[in-house]
Amino acid sequence: MQSRRPKTRIIEPDFLLTAYWSGYFPMADPISGEIGWYSPDPRAIIDLEEFRIPRSLKLTIKKGSFEIRLNQRFEEVIRACSQREETWISEEIVRSYLQLHRMGFAHSVECWRSGALAGGLYGVALRGAFFGESMFSRERDASKVALAHLVERLKQRGFELLDTQFLTPHLARFGAKEISREEYLEKLKRALLNPCQFVN
Repeated sequence: MQSRRPKTRIIEPDFLLTAYWSGYFPMADPISGEIGWYSPDPRAIIDLEEFRIPRSLKLTIKKGSFEIRLNQRFEEVIRACSQREETWISEEIVRSYLQLHRMGFAHSVECWRSGALAGGLYGVALRGAFFGESMFSRERDASKVALAHLVERLKQRGFELLDTQFLTPHLARFGAKEISREEYLEKLKRALLNPCQFVN
């Protein structure tokens, strides 16, 4: 009798969405794969009106070096984001967000060149809040262009909050900043009252 491989677990979508609604997000332990739930204090965000684009990136965007697509290769994007020496994006995380993507909550912003995926990012959209999860690049500036496009899209569609979870030197270059958990939860509460749509 053939043995069957155990089915990969997923985080139940309702539970995952409720966590985001409450200010929490999951990360898998890089070694054990165990899922932890985080609501850091301070919390990092990008104020959409304070977003800064470095001059060199403005030139890249102006050249139209990349074609921007949405949700064309969501699974490829999230798996590319996980391809690091140490990652919190386990197979359970991948499967869970694929389910959210099928339900219309998780989205990818993708940069393409010459018919190939060059970089991008993914995250979760809930009403007027977008929770950025991770990004990757196969070509110089591809993930940065994706981020700039994300911010422009969120502004155009009336979003109020772009959550980046933790502050990194890379994100700080674009204007990311830390705020207290209390202030974050107030911003989140207001954003969740706003019925925005990331895609129609």
